[in-house]
Amino acid sequence: EVQLVESGGGLVQPGGSLRLSCVASGFAFSSYPMTWVRQAPGKGLEWVSSIANGGNTYYVDSVKGRFTISRDNAKNTLYLELNSLKSEDTAMYYCVKGATTDWSTRGQGTQVTVSS
Repeated sequence: EVQLVESGGGLVQPGGSLRLSCVASGFAFSSYPMTWVRQAPGKGLEWVSSIANGGNTYYVDSVKGRFTISRDNAKNTLYLELNSLKSEDTAMYYCVKGATTDWSTRGQGTQVTVSS
């Protein structure tokens, strides 16, 4: 059974930073690209970033230069470092297995709230 468990969210002031983690189990983590998506209040899911199993990274324009995706295959863990946070980054962040537009295999999410 595939399990994805996110953590690291919280309340942070504008300009602040957070590091999200996603521990994966139930599949060969190192063989799959991985993705972060987010859902802001009242909106649909939005792709944020993906990382290939070889390490290439991809970002939505709105987070380029502020967010960094990485992975530790030895720990079956996916990370997303969030810097220079803005109020519009407020959302539930989900870890997704794979890098297609099928985001159905995702964790329970971790809430990021950016507010002063």
